[in-house]
Amino acid sequence: MSNKTGEKKEVSRRDFLGLVSLGMAVLAAIPVIGGAFRMVKANVRYEDSTKFKIGMIEDFPVGAVKKIDERKVFIFADEDGFSAISAVCTHLGCIVFKTEGGFQCPCHGSKYNEGGKVIAGPAPRPLSWFEISQGIDGTLVVDASKEVSAGTKYKFV
Repeated sequence: MSNKTGEKKEVSRRDFLGLVSLGMAVLAAIPVIGGAFRMVKANVRYEDSTKFKIGMIEDFPVGAVKKIDERKVFIFADEDGFSAISAVCTHLGCIVFKTEGGFQCPCHGSKYNEGGKVIAGPAPRPLSWFEISQGIDGTLVVDASKEVSAGTKYKFV
């Protein structure tokens, strides 16, 4: 039977509390369902590999100095072999540039000799030297996760 007189039907306290409880349960379930969907997706961070190819031996004539900007490293080639020196200043991480006598940080003035040893400025330690090896395909590979002692060179045959 319909109410045609226009009277409003009152909601009982029991019905009101039931609706509120249902609404709260739905609101509480939303983050739980969202968390379940989040678990399906892997939490992986994609970072650049610490090993990277720099080219063939022929790309580095004797006496060549090549800066690889995207990897922040200098590659030196001389009669004794190849060496890789980090271009990241050990003070606050600025990128150093090559000078006639070595390296210099443009931000805070740290100066390094040709071997990366600190000769002036606030830098606390010398520039890092990285391991160089030759890949199976003949390319030179720098491993920035493996620091070697200053002066270490990859000697090619």
